[in-house]
Amino acid sequence: MITVHLKPGREKSALHRHPWLFSGAIAKQDAEPASGDTVRVLGHDGRFLGWAAWSPQSQIRLRFWSFDEAERIDSQFFRARIDRAIAARTALAAHGNAARLVHGESDGLPGVIVDRYDNVLVLQLLSAGAERWRETLVDVLQAATHCQAIYERSDADVRELEGLTPRMGLLAGKLPANVDIVENGLRYRVDVEAGQKTGFYLDQRRNRQRIGELARDAEVLNCFCYTGGFSLAALAGGARSVLSIDSSGEALAAAQANLALNGLDASRAEWLEADVFQHLRKLRDQNRRFDLIVLDPPKFAPTAQHVERAARAYKDINLWALKLLKPGGWLATYTCSGGMSADLFQKIVAGAAWDAHADAQIIERFSADIDHPVALSFPEGDYLKGLLLRKLG
Repeated sequence: MITVHLKPGREKSALHRHPWLFSGAIAKQDAEPASGDTVRVLGHDGRFLGWAAWSPQSQIRLRFWSFDEAERIDSQFFRARIDRAIAARTALAAHGNAARLVHGESDGLPGVIVDRYDNVLVLQLLSAGAERWRETLVDVLQAATHCQAIYERSDADVRELEGLTPRMGLLAGKLPANVDIVENGLRYRVDVEAGQKTGFYLDQRRNRQRIGELARDAEVLNCFCYTGGFSLAALAGGARSVLSIDSSGEALAAAQANLALNGLDASRAEWLEADVFQHLRKLRDQNRRFDLIVLDPPKFAPTAQHVERAARAYKDINLWALKLLKPGGWLATYTCSGGMSADLFQKIVAGAAWDAHADAQIIERFSADIDHPVALSFPEGDYLKGLLLRKLG
């Protein structure tokens, strides 16, 4: 096995069990590993640090599988990690039949994402190391879950940084005609082949439930509504009306199909295909006001390099939302941008409130649901942040 040696003073993150090492930390390697190969990582003094996957084209050159010298990276290793991850999700069974089973680095499997939608698994392989173990992962997942089908959605942009091309398609079994899930008593149809991410935003499960609790008798505005998760939760919670806006006509059609799937009152739901940034201003001109507004935009800042531009976008939508909110109303605002810290997001929202001349309080903080854990050694995994504000005046 090829050994990689680090430069002096570059061992600290590995000693603290952070799963990534960047190219600048590497002094030399005994030979040139192939993409995804497991390598032995040593400090400059020869001390063993861990077993890691080699990614020759990424700035994240090493992703650690294990920090235990006695451990071997083989099919049994992946079986044990996947069994452990699945066992940790058993508490979610009461909430429905969909969950994230494997959450990458936080489950000790860098670059491996597995979501379960009823009897279908959706697999994302986002790193060179994960790609190297593709066949093993499929075999282990089949044995562990006995699901009807495993579908691959390795089409995220991050694969390009790994020197990997997008891959999508059926890996095992046969997809059913429809993939339906149940979440907190509501049914959703999931498009595992073409939907966003792996087909659905499982990370917002708990937050959708909270919106349902706040929505009773409320006039609700849901921006960037996608297939209607927050909208359906609000309607089921007793909202008087819900205006849902998205720029995708296909997403809105899927949202309306989900509405019908649950037999909810369509007369209380309005669906609008529009640019949210522009339409918030139109709603102001129309003198519309809302009791509850949800802002769940796409990822404006995938990396720290995009933060400045993203900050302007987050401030804009939060400013207009606060203007449209009635006194005493609720604003649930989110960022799923990994490059945006919670502190910075709060400062941006505070700046938006200042410019909107709105006095508001933080009542709650939102995060991803419990099937998206964050390892203490990997704070970068804390990507979904949110605030629940109450407007005082």
